[in-house]
Amino acid sequence: MPRGKVAGRKANGLDTLWRASLDDYVNDLAWSSDGRTVAAADVAEPISILEADTGEVLKRLSGHGFGTTSLSWNTRGVLASAGQDGKVRLWDVNSGEGKELDGGSQWVEKVAFSPDGKHLVSSAAKKIRMWKRSGELLWESEDHQSTVSDVEWKPGSARDLATSAYGGVSLWKPGSPKPARKFEWQGSTLKISWSPNGKYIATGDQDSTVHFWIVSHGMDLQMFGYATKVRELAWDAHSRYLATGGAEAVTVWDCGGKGPEGSRPLSLEAHTEFVSTLSYQRRGNLLLSGGGDGLAVLWEPGRTESPLAVTTLGSAISTLTFSPDDKRAAVGSDDGSVWMMGIS
Repeated sequence: MPRGKVAGRKANGLDTLWRASLDDYVNDLAWSSDGRTVAAADVAEPISILEADTGEVLKRLSGHGFGTTSLSWNTRGVLASAGQDGKVRLWDVNSGEGKELDGGSQWVEKVAFSPDGKHLVSSAAKKIRMWKRSGELLWESEDHQSTVSDVEWKPGSARDLATSAYGGVSLWKPGSPKPARKFEWQGSTLKISWSPNGKYIATGDQDSTVHFWIVSHGMDLQMFGYATKVRELAWDAHSRYLATGGAEAVTVWDCGGKGPEGSRPLSLEAHTEFVSTLSYQRRGNLLLSGGGDGLAVLWEPGRTESPLAVTTLGSAISTLTFSPDDKRAAVGSDDGSVWMMGIS
């Protein structure tokens, strides 16, 4: 049963505020828009709603059979989830009741609310579907070339989507079954990260590379030399720095000026095992990385290559995300722990 515990341990800029223990590996974390609660999904099926100040479990939602894969919270307090039971669910967190939607396949990989909170997109197998926040199905795409690996809304837009699959990136205008544009590349694209200004799309790839697409004209750059496939991407709030995993070091590309082509990236070294997750502050300059070594490391790329703070959490970190006000970060690990870190 989840439980919260106030720890109050300080670590040079990272304060460990509390730890909650869930039943299993933490797949995803999502903050409510008001910053008061955090939804946590673990592979043992349930979804826990945690009070952000204390870690107290406010509600346990039934989640998805065989595990919950993805969470997304809109600005009106509706929580969406996806799972390995082929379903999408829209939750009334106060009552604990969920509306069940057909995800279109045995496994729904991701859900994401539009920036205005009015529409929800889900990805399952080779298709994406779009729903009203009430649960009405509005639109379904044609099949991608392969299973959709990621989907992301353009920042600030409710009319532009990007998806990844084998063969590159597709851009969509919801309502049309065919993509509006394609950025083609013969390989498996695993992860999308759209820059906050909407000018660039970065992808992490199966062949241990990162692509950097310039949306206005489709030119792409490719960054090589990673030790493993890249699933960890994060942009800073100003769309200048792109942080990437794929190794023990965090690699940060400077996309300002003439861009990253031919430049030497920053290499941020503190982890002793591969970086597993990355998150930039929503408006600030701080980057938080988590690794298989159980370390949470705070950085400020562009100012210093040395870590600002390092905290050992004891188990491999699976996911992390900053709060809406950037003053805290929720961190999940593979032993079922959820940590709340204060940024000081």
